[in-house]
Amino acid sequence: MTTIQLKKSVVEQLKTIRKHPRETYNETVSNLIKNAKESCTRQYDEFLHSVQQQKMRELWGNEEDEAWADA
Repeated sequence: MTTIQLKKSVVEQLKTIRKHPRETYNETVSNLIKNAKESCTRQYDEFLHSVQQQKMRELWGNEEDEAWADA
């Protein structure tokens, strides 16, 4: 364990986002870190999906492929 110094305003903000009144600051900060990591992963996944969609439209959305579908 270690001690960190926080401004009183930060402590008050941490109190407002706790899931329940008995949640420790350690648990609260851990949840914030977990949520931040998930958010970054989700943003990356959404970005990658949008790039893939554009490429798939480029590869599959052309007249030559559609002509073969009717052959």
